[in-house]
Formats: sequence, structure tokens, C-alpha cells
Amino acid sequence: MKHIVFHLDFISPYAYLAFEHLPVALEGLSYSVDYRPVLLGALLKAHGQLGPAEIPSKRSWTYRHVLWLGHAHGIPMDMPASHPYDPLPHLRLALSTTSGANINRYAAETIFRDVWRGGGEAGDPARLAALAQRLPQVRDGNADEARAQLRANGEEALAHGVFGVPAFETEGRLFWGFDGLAVLRAYLTGDAWFEGPAWQGADQRPATLRSRKT
Repeated sequence: MKHIVFHLDFISPYAYLAFEHLPVALEGLSYSVDYRPVLLGALLKAHGQLGPAEIPSKRSWTYRHVLWLGHAHGIPMDMPASHPYDPLPHLRLALSTTSGANINRYAAETIFRDVWRGGGEAGDPARLAALAQRLPQVRDGNADEARAQLRANGEEALAHGVFGVPAFETEGRLFWGFDGLAVLRAYLTGDAWFEGPAWQGADQRPATLRSRKT
């Protein structure tokens, strides 16, 4: 059985799509999954990146693209009333359901679907309170322990090379994005390509383009 760590943030439409599609993408395989909440904004900041929604033209394409992907794959999906929004309450709520770094699939599904179905205001306090009532909680998500866990999840993700979500780790290899699920499946089924030079040496070359100052 293969083990997968699924790094996710509920703010990401691609993470939602990957979460919903994962059982289909890996159908017939033997695997287990740790669903691990991380703060996407912290990952982007650490790598000096902007999020797709922070670039106006990319934001427009991203929202159209994810709605198309949902349509194409039969995944119900509605854009939240406001996006991007502050995902910290959802991440902390998720970590309130566990005493460790990972949450179960039920908790992830409940929060993802609350954000990405129905078109409501994800950050509305009344909606968040109602969402919390639907989840069993074992610790205070706003207390120091859960906050420290979220930071630790992010630090560990960065140490393993994670630069965005959704990201999937297995056996020391990293796969990223909704379309990365097809690549992950190929690896899990033993495709010999992953032992060859295309995977092993793809990034082993110098970069000659340097950032320009104007």
C-alpha cells in the first residue's frame, strides 16, 4: 500500500477539485492518505510568489478554468461570493477536529463543500459557526496548540519542497496540481518512466535567464 500526504488549503479551487477527484483518479489502487492543512499564503510568501487571484488577468482565467474543470469532471462547484477570502478560520476549524497534523476525509469534505458549493460567503461568521456545529472537535482551533500545528505543517511542507496546493507527497516525490493526479497515478502504478532520466534529471541544468532590473 502506498502512502500519500495531501497538502491542502480550502481557499484553493484546485485543491477542492483534486480532493473530489482523487478517489476517481486513483481508483483500483491500494493507498492511504493524510489530509494535511497548510496556509497557501505562507507557502507563496516563502517562495516570493503571488497567488493566481492576485494577478487580475490570471484571476479571471483561473475562475473560468476551475469552473470548466468542475463541469468537465462532473464535480459540483460554485464560486464563493467573495474570493480570495481569509482561509485561516477554515484551516483552524479543520485542525480543531484532530489532535495531530492531519484531518480525516470527512472533515476535509465538509469544509471544502461548504466553501465551494452553494455560492455563499465563505467567511461569514454565522456560516462558519454553523459549519463548526457539523464537525466533532477535540481542541480549540483558535488556541496556541492548533495555531502552532498549522505553522508546523507549513514549515514541514516547505522543507519537503512544497510550493503550492494541492500537493501530493509519496516516497519522497512531489506531485502538484489537479492535473498532477494523472502523474501521481502513473507513478503509483509503477510506470518505469519515473526511474529514467526524464524524471531524475529534468531539473539538473543551469538557468541562464536572470531577473532584470529596470
